[in-house]
Amino acid sequence: MTHTLFIDGAAGTTGLEIIERMAGRSEFALLVLDDEQRKSPDARREAYHAADFAVLCLPDDAAIEAVALAQGSKVRIVDASSAHRTAPGWTYGFPELIGRDKVASARQVTNPGCYPTGFLALLAPLVRHGLLPADWPYVCHAVSGYSGGGKALIARFEADPDLAYRDYGLAMGHKHVPEMQKYAGLSFAPIFAPAVVPAHRGMVVEVPLHLEQMERAAPTDGLRDLLVDFYKDSGVVRVHEANPDELLLRRSASPSDRLDLYVFGARDGTQARLVATLDNLGKGASGAAVQSLNLMAGLPETAGLVL
Repeated sequence: MTHTLFIDGAAGTTGLEIIERMAGRSEFALLVLDDEQRKSPDARREAYHAADFAVLCLPDDAAIEAVALAQGSKVRIVDASSAHRTAPGWTYGFPELIGRDKVASARQVTNPGCYPTGFLALLAPLVRHGLLPADWPYVCHAVSGYSGGGKALIARFEADPDLAYRDYGLAMGHKHVPEMQKYAGLSFAPIFAPAVVPAHRGMVVEVPLHLEQMERAAPTDGLRDLLVDFYKDSGVVRVHEANPDELLLRRSASPSDRLDLYVFGARDGTQARLVATLDNLGKGASGAAVQSLNLMAGLPETAGLVL
């Protein structure tokens, strides 16, 4: 069976990468609008009402408008924006955490943010199973390639060879924080410290832990063992049981839909560093959307993914 797929915002970075992952796949037929039609609300409304599935690769306000255009149709939506990540009636598109059956049966799925994907993959299972406390003031340090900032940030980095590091979110209240707190089940909003470096793609997300200060914290080996067991059936998430001496983010990394997790610990057991590496355009965006689409369409979860 072939499913009709409409990508609203197909000319953007996320949309183009979804199209690449759909190349050669007979399970989906793309419904394509020309340049003029893409700007027409009437043409877009017709596309939503003609499609089986739609992916919103749009700014938040435009994604909200798109959902209104789709009202009354049978279309099932994956929203790659941040507009609906904590909204009622939307299923969080992280099947490893939320459950594959919930994503498969959902009508409206919201893609996780790229940074929250790494943060939640590390922390949520450990808090859920009581190996780390929910009532701890967690901190998340993260660095990403510049492609996650959209066309403006891509142009800024590519036009300025001296731009080596961009620290941002300094006023707190970053839009990713609510989903990080909600889906990790935390009592307090984490302090989120993101930054951008001159690599096109790639991401490192880290949660440092003061284990000796926590009344309810498992030792490092226990944290790792739980994550290994939690993701044992995943074809996307890999928990490394042997730790490297360093983790590298390369300027010219190839696309990937994998998510790699590490647990580093001090020899005396007092401290640990939970680290995730992923492609911000892969499992952090387009790959996650395709993974949800596969489940919603009753297809193998990893079909079309770059693993």
